[in-house]
Amino acid sequence: MGISDDAKNKAEDLKGRGKEAAGSLSGDDQLKAEGQGDQASAGVKQKVTDAADAVKHKADEVKDKLTGR
Repeated sequence: MGISDDAKNKAEDLKGRGKEAAGSLSGDDQLKAEGQGDQASAGVKQKVTDAADAVKHKADEVKDKLTGR
């Protein structure tokens, strides 16, 4: 997956934190909940990205062993 996905996930997390903070300050529970949802979504996406990167790394290791690299 890579660095661009990491950056997108971090940006979504920060956007969610901003929404949550704005909702808390203004008393807007819906905005606060939306921000929390954005953060949760970013967390899940990051875990998927991390898992995909780990699988790719292992596949590359196996390929290198099979090809003698």
